[in-house]
Amino acid sequence: MLLSEGVMASEEHTVTDDGQITAHGQKPERAESAFRTWRRSRPFIGGVLLVISGIEMFFSGQLDFGELHIQLGIEGLQATIIPILLVLLGILAVTMPAHHIFYGVVALAVALYSLVGVNLGGFIIGMLLGCVGGILVVAWMPKGSRRRSAAADGTDEDDSDAEGADA
Repeated sequence: MLLSEGVMASEEHTVTDDGQITAHGQKPERAESAFRTWRRSRPFIGGVLLVISGIEMFFSGQLDFGELHIQLGIEGLQATIIPILLVLLGILAVTMPAHHIFYGVVALAVALYSLVGVNLGGFIIGMLLGCVGGILVVAWMPKGSRRRSAAADGTDEDDSDAEGADA
């Protein structure tokens, strides 16, 4: 009882309606933790890197040198379609994580093709961002799947480390 009265009376801490204790001037962690759990349940970083690479490639393909602006035939179309496709794949990977392997493989192939199709892949920066983003999207695993796969194999992570050290 004394502890709760001391916390309520203190100027440094605030008690919310839910009973959470927060430092003075800070908001409750409810919104932050909700976003954190949403972000961790999908390939967020890989999707963001794909979107950034698409935006970078789009603007690198639309550069003008004075009054000289050259876009020839299919190459001009590629400089628009490839970045839009990378942005779309990044958004889809984040919003629909069940298909992350498909989106990641397609994004990786498109990012590699951008080396030829879009100003050396957005001056190589966009291509590298797209490749890393595609790899992260493919490599992402839901949080519980590691535990399930280890349980299905009948091995424990500590046991596999010990076996590797013996060999």
